[in-house]
Amino acid sequence: MLTKYSANPCDVKKYTTSQLRDEFLIDDLFVKSEVKVVYSHIDRAVALGICPIDEPLILEEWIDNKSFGTAFFLERRELGLTCLSGKVRVTIDAQTYDLNAMDALYVGLGSRNISIEKLEGDATIYGLSAPAHKSLPTKLIPQHEAREVKLGALETANQRTIYQYLHPDVIETCQLCMGITHLAAGSVWNTMPAHTHERRMEAYVYFNIKPEQTVFHMMGEPTETRHIIVRDRQLVLSPSWSIHSGCGTQNYSFVWGMLGENQTFDDMDFIPMDTLA
Repeated sequence: MLTKYSANPCDVKKYTTSQLRDEFLIDDLFVKSEVKVVYSHIDRAVALGICPIDEPLILEEWIDNKSFGTAFFLERRELGLTCLSGKVRVTIDAQTYDLNAMDALYVGLGSRNISIEKLEGDATIYGLSAPAHKSLPTKLIPQHEAREVKLGALETANQRTIYQYLHPDVIETCQLCMGITHLAAGSVWNTMPAHTHERRMEAYVYFNIKPEQTVFHMMGEPTETRHIIVRDRQLVLSPSWSIHSGCGTQNYSFVWGMLGENQTFDDMDFIPMDTLA
C-alpha cells in the first residue's frame, strides 16, 4: 500500500515539478492482475486500481487491514467502484453484480468477501473509499440510471456531459460522491471557472487520453497555481485548498470523487478568472 500524507499549501509553493508529481500524482494505479492501494491522509481517502486477468482478485488478499486497524477493509468504510473498460463481475458476500464499462457500484459499510473477476475485454476498475458512519445498501448504478447533466459550450471549449452516480439525487451514501465527465470533441477544458471547496477533497482519474495526447491538470491556491502533466489512467489527489481543473490537447474523460464534511454540490468557492495567478 502506498501512503500519501497531507501537504501544506505554504510548502507546495516551493515544490519542484518532480516534488509536485510525487506528492499528488499516482501514475501506476492500474497494473494487470493486481490490486493497487493508495491511502491518502487527505480526508483519509483510499484509491484502488483493480485489473483482473485470469483469476478473480480478492480485495482482502491485497489489503493489509493492520494499516486500517480494523478486522476487514469496509468494517468502518464505504466504497465506490467504477468500470472504466471491459466487463467485470463483483461478488460481495455471495451476491454478484455485473458491471459494463461506465457502470458504477456502491458498496456499503460492513461488506466483506469482495472479489472482482474479468468477464470480457480489458477489465479495469477504479475504486474510491471513504470513512463511513452507518451501513447503507450496496447498489449497482448502470450508466443509464446515473443523473445526466450537460454543461458548457463549444465556444468556450468546455462542452461536456457529467454522469452523477454516487450523488444525493441518485443514491444515499455517508459522504462519498463519484461521477464521470466526458468532454465533447473539440472541447478541452474541465471545471472552469475554477473553484475550491474547503469542506471536501477531490480525486481525479483521467482516462480516454490517447498515447500521443496529454492533460495539464491545474492545481494550487488560486493565486499560486501549478500544473501536473497527466496521461491515460493516472490519478491526481486534490486537497481542499486547491483548485482542480484541467486542459487537454484533445477531449478526454475523468472520474471525479469527493469526500469530506458535506455533499452540497453548490458549496463551492468560485474563483473569478481575472484573479487567477
